[in-house]
Amino acid sequence: MADVHQPAAPADDTPESHAPIWPVLAQGSTLEVRIAQTTAEIEKAQRLRYRVFYQEMAAVPSPEMRASQRDFDKYDAFCDHLLVVDREARDSGGHGSVVGTYRLLRGEIAARHGGFYTSGEYDLSTVFKAHAPGTKFLELGRSCVLKEYRAKPMTLQLLWRGIMLYLERYSMDVMFGCASFPGTDPGALSLPLSYLHHFHRAPEGSRPRALPELYVEMNRMPKNAIDVREAMKALPPLIKGYVRAGTYIGDGAVIDRQFNTTDVMIYFPLSAMDPRWRGHFGRVAR
Repeated sequence: MADVHQPAAPADDTPESHAPIWPVLAQGSTLEVRIAQTTAEIEKAQRLRYRVFYQEMAAVPSPEMRASQRDFDKYDAFCDHLLVVDREARDSGGHGSVVGTYRLLRGEIAARHGGFYTSGEYDLSTVFKAHAPGTKFLELGRSCVLKEYRAKPMTLQLLWRGIMLYLERYSMDVMFGCASFPGTDPGALSLPLSYLHHFHRAPEGSRPRALPELYVEMNRMPKNAIDVREAMKALPPLIKGYVRAGTYIGDGAVIDRQFNTTDVMIYFPLSAMDPRWRGHFGRVAR
């Protein structure tokens, strides 16, 4: 759950505060994707998150967040922030406007700062035990796209292309994180939750499970009652993209009252990625 305290700005001499010096990872049309290099760029991502999560999706901000019009927590200071920037849509400072973002946290960085954000909702021990020592894990989180850019396929494609290049740069093996449905009524989500449970649940030996005190049953309909086509339509675009790419889903959903969402756990060994998707995102212009 989000920390109410504002994080300190990344220190210039802290290795994990800086992403690789890649000016532009990929581009298409007027959009480009890159890693935030400065505190000012991270703050742009936080303002986008506030606009989407709190103003559009009715999340509940802390007084500090409301005053600054930014979504933040303690993880922002040591995560990498992937940005989609529209070069032609200028912000108040005359720079390109941030229209999409992802927050990325590598395992070795998490180990130095108290662990992963996702561990506040899910028991990750089975995931770690299922992989050999030295396996490299990447947590994905805080993803959002400005409303007027969600209908543009290039925006999500660039975010995925940026993630693929990041995975390659650090030779990552497994990515995971929480993905969200809007709303906190699991009954209203019976079809998509049941579909994910029956068709995409992670193998038993490596299946992450929602913490007992937060666990919400996803098996709400029998498998033979599920209309797969309708279930896919009911998935948010981000979760639909994960599923099509080959992700697994953890056991149990979690209600996040602050963000007004129902979360599921994405567990994605890169070896399970559909080769067609890997090739698709490789074709986005650089």
